[in-house]
Amino acid sequence: MKIALIGYGRMGHEIENIALKRGHKISKIIDEHNQNEFTPHGLMDSDVAIEFTVPTSAYSNIMKCFKANLPVVSGTTGWLSDLYRIEKECLNNNQTFFYAPNYSIGVNVFFNLNKYLAKWMNKFHDYNVMMEEIHHIHKKDAPSGTAVALADDLIEIHDKKNKWVADSSEIINGDEFLIISHREDQVPGTHKIQWESEEDSIEIIHTAKNRKGFALGAVLAAEFIVDKKGVYNMGDLLGK
Repeated sequence: MKIALIGYGRMGHEIENIALKRGHKISKIIDEHNQNEFTPHGLMDSDVAIEFTVPTSAYSNIMKCFKANLPVVSGTTGWLSDLYRIEKECLNNNQTFFYAPNYSIGVNVFFNLNKYLAKWMNKFHDYNVMMEEIHHIHKKDAPSGTAVALADDLIEIHDKKNKWVADSSEIINGDEFLIISHREDQVPGTHKIQWESEEDSIEIIHTAKNRKGFALGAVLAAEFIVDKKGVYNMGDLLGK
């Protein structure tokens, strides 16, 4: 499989390493230095693109891949207000798009644990919930896309919580819950969900040790969609 890397930062380098180890070829690398090559002609020798860039350029990058009829895996977070437009464009024009806020297999298990626990805690309203996430200082968005996805899942399941906030002063009537964000040196990513009452507390935590898990998931997603059409996510990849 010939992979075009859109974005060549820390994640791009890790994806390259994983892809090569799995027998794939990096056919094109696009970053800020060669945007003139980001064209249908420049991508014509690629089978699939993997896009990890910044929120302000994600939509444009994905649309350029669609114009080249190139399946695209995106791991950029912080741009979800445009996600519906991308999915609609993909389906209307018979393109291929895979998106996940986090490509780690462990994190996606953690998503399921969060849903399961939220369902149980719906029965016990004496418990209040909060989330905490820690990432490296280079991460552009806060809260992280993973934290937002975890919060949205919780809101969908729990009857008493309908909004997350990033500032405790915005908690007004208890329907809200707090997401605390920290940016520390080179931390790959930690997410904690805590349910607390006057009697005790329950915590679930996922801690990434490095970026390899994220990179492997992105390459697996590329392998999964290379011969498909439509919109996909980690649930499709993991068979949930």
